Amino acid sequence: MTTTPSTIDKLAQFQERDLFSAAAWSARGLNPSGDHLCQELNIFFRSFAEALATALIASQSKRQVKALFISAFGQLDKNRYDREEKEFIADLFAELAAIVNVDIRYQLNRWLYDAILAVLLALTRLVKPERVVKTLQQPCRQCGTSLETQVLRKDDHIPDYQWLVARCNHCGELNLLSLEPGIRKLQFNNYQRVDALLKTDYTQEQAQIRLEQIKYFRK
Repeated sequence: MTTTPSTIDKLAQFQERDLFSAAAWSARGLNPSGDHLCQELNIFFRSFAEALATALIASQSKRQVKALFISAFGQLDKNRYDREEKEFIADLFAELAAIVNVDIRYQLNRWLYDAILAVLLALTRLVKPERVVKTLQQPCRQCGTSLETQVLRKDDHIPDYQWLVARCNHCGELNLLSLEPGIRKLQFNNYQRVDALLKTDYTQEQAQIRLEQIKYFRK
């Protein structure tokens, strides 16, 4: 399987994140789960990201890398988690799969739901892909690449409550993104989310200072 230094860098950056921080839960419109569970899952995902990096450095095949995901699913007992926790876990698996360019959608849906529903979801996706309601764009402050946030679901009751610290996929520069109210579900194009900062805790100036701190300490 072909890999690049940027792929390894993205996996390293993934390991540095506090994946289940209060801000990360809040970005999903949820209250945090217990500290023990969050710490346990943080350790699991950091270890798994490291295993993926090791596999890529060893030039393992795409099939072998996919097998690592399937094995990882078996290490997490989904019956321990509520629906929101399972969806959070699934999103992180999907993020890692996108980084290493492996399609695990069927296997992930099978873990998240069950085998029959996974087949139905796969067929539905082929017939009717999820519709993008709106695309928000902001140019990268370094290279000018359009950082796109695709809104998939809207909910007028959700306020504009967070700043996103985003890493441009093209040049690696950190950017501060402000979205808009009413976003229930979204996906990223051309960037990776590094952190989420609550607007109740950070003004724009304070969020920019925090971005520079992240940029300095995560070099």
